[in-house]
Amino acid sequence: MSGSDVQSTFIAVQLASDDNGFSVAATLSGAGNLTLGGALADGGAVVLDAARNVIITSAGDDRGDTFTITGTDESGTAQTEAITGANAGVATGTKYFLTISQIACSGATTGDVEAGTGTAVAASIFDGSLRLRNFYFVNTATAGTISFNEGSATGSTRMQFNTIAGANTNAYPDVGGEGLRFNGGAYVVYTQGTLSSLTAFYS
Repeated sequence: MSGSDVQSTFIAVQLASDDNGFSVAATLSGAGNLTLGGALADGGAVVLDAARNVIITSAGDDRGDTFTITGTDESGTAQTEAITGANAGVATGTKYFLTISQIACSGATTGDVEAGTGTAVAASIFDGSLRLRNFYFVNTATAGTISFNEGSATGSTRMQFNTIAGANTNAYPDVGGEGLRFNGGAYVVYTQGTLSSLTAFYS
């Protein structure tokens, strides 16, 4: 009796981006930690439905401060990121965090500062080597680009597809041949609100 070795991963992000979802506006009088008490925090920590980038919003000039994010990446591996504060604006991180246990600031802030999610989303298809066979996705009302990265969410981009502005429409692109090989894992990266869901088929 023959069978298939093809497996699937379903990806659907429900939480909207939230500027102060990690830490609400507060002023630090010296070096210390932001209080993880925003809408996306629970018990002093953050656990998200998919890995996101982090944004730090400053009311004053915090360019002399460094905000260090501690947590785990899209695969659950421990990581940190140092983000330089902004001048009355938003400082945007480039790493993806699935969980956050601490946001530390190197010094006093010149006004209120808050922390939350950016719009960049990353999700793991499979953490080990694989061959991507096909995928199916559902669009939203906003067009965007899906990137398939190798090794990590910030690894080399092996393939990209554009979504269209058509809520609840779908597409089933044909990867072709024996599929596309990914060494060390395959990860999907896209912008919040441009993809409703994606199912990846791999072996």
